[in-house]
Amino acid sequence: VQLQASGGGLVQAGGSLRLSCAASGRTFRRYVMGWFRQAPGKEREFVAAISKNGGSTLYADSVKGRFTISRDDAKNTVYLQMSSLKPEDTAVYYCPAALSYTTLVAAYDCWGQGTLVTVSS
Repeated sequence: VQLQASGGGLVQAGGSLRLSCAASGRTFRRYVMGWFRQAPGKEREFVAAISKNGGSTLYADSVKGRFTISRDDAKNTVYLQMSSLKPEDTAVYYCPAALSYTTLVAAYDCWGQGTLVTVSS
């Protein structure tokens, strides 16, 4: 599966943004979908994940209550709705896929190009 994240941009602290990730191919439903981010000079970190059927979600503590992950299998798309954004949310966001429901970076593949989110204070 090929994945392309989009929707990033510049937003003020406290604002909202919705990221989208479009997948190619007809096997989208076979994958757990995740959102990860990488800030300059930092390691790539887990943000959120959604199970294959969309019934379960996982969030990093740093985004819990502010971010919501969802998927639309009819559109082969996964979303990340971000609200109450903070400057520390500034990063490149990626939407990889995995076969297992996990927060581990190593389990994810098909990273694609990310989308840059910049939150100004």
